[in-house]
Amino acid sequence: MATSIWLDNNLVENARAIGQSQSRSAAKQIEHWVYIGRMMEENPNLLKTLIRQTDKEIHQPDTE
Repeated sequence: MATSIWLDNNLVENARAIGQSQSRSAAKQIEHWVYIGRMMEENPNLLKTLIRQTDKEIHQPDTE
């Protein structure tokens, strides 16, 4: 079921621009951001873990 809500025009315009580059509508881009935000709130250590893992991969010496 769709629900109408009032959103800041800047948010909608940013979602439209970024969504277009990702082949998403503004509404789908906002849904995507909400999904990411919810995931971050439910898993507060997720970002820290991801940064640590990425840092290790970037700074790991080549073994070849």
